Amino acid sequence: MKVKSQSKKINKAWLNQHANDPYVKLAKLDGYRARAAYKLKEIDETFHLITPGDFVVDLGSTPGAWSQYLRRRLSPDGAATGKLNGHIVALDLLDMAPIDGVHFIKGDFCDEHVLAELKATMDAVQPGRLVDVVVSDMAPNLSGIESSDAARITHLIELALEFSMATLKPNGTLVVKLFNGSGYGQLVALFKQHFVLVKPIKPKSSRMKSSETFLLGRGLKRLSN
Repeated sequence: MKVKSQSKKINKAWLNQHANDPYVKLAKLDGYRARAAYKLKEIDETFHLITPGDFVVDLGSTPGAWSQYLRRRLSPDGAATGKLNGHIVALDLLDMAPIDGVHFIKGDFCDEHVLAELKATMDAVQPGRLVDVVVSDMAPNLSGIESSDAARITHLIELALEFSMATLKPNGTLVVKLFNGSGYGQLVALFKQHFVLVKPIKPKSSRMKSSETFLLGRGLKRLSN
């Protein structure tokens, strides 16, 4: 009973914090599905991530806040519907409610068949075109075992990096979510092997108590075999 009582207190505290979160309130006001939209917004405004006409892939897209932001950025007048100057392809393991102009694929990014479907959809959207930006908010279900969680996070980021190396333009950009802790330094080093510019980012809208952070890589290096 004691454990259950503590759990209720923790849940109540989180709900109160969430309800009073300024970014949660702002998301409701702006019509975003989640406060996460402002993380991408800050990264975009800092590094000039998105340009009209871009081809963008959104990995780990559900519930769709990042795709919503991208859709508005690629709209000539910032609208949530209507004309779109660019292309967005999104993927997630979970369902995502439709967003006008966003091509959504439901599936596991780790599954080769799903990855093939993703690439086929990209080619159907604009045949032969390379991608300008890949953004990834993917994260595994964490077990609490640091070594195991670090391995899962690393695996997802390595897959996102491998995908980006095959689909990005030479001056393209990859943004991934990762967590401070075991394996962080190795992932930064891995990015530096493949990108000309590498920048870690902790957006203001990312909760300070969270170990969540983001890593940006821009400009593909020509690696010798």
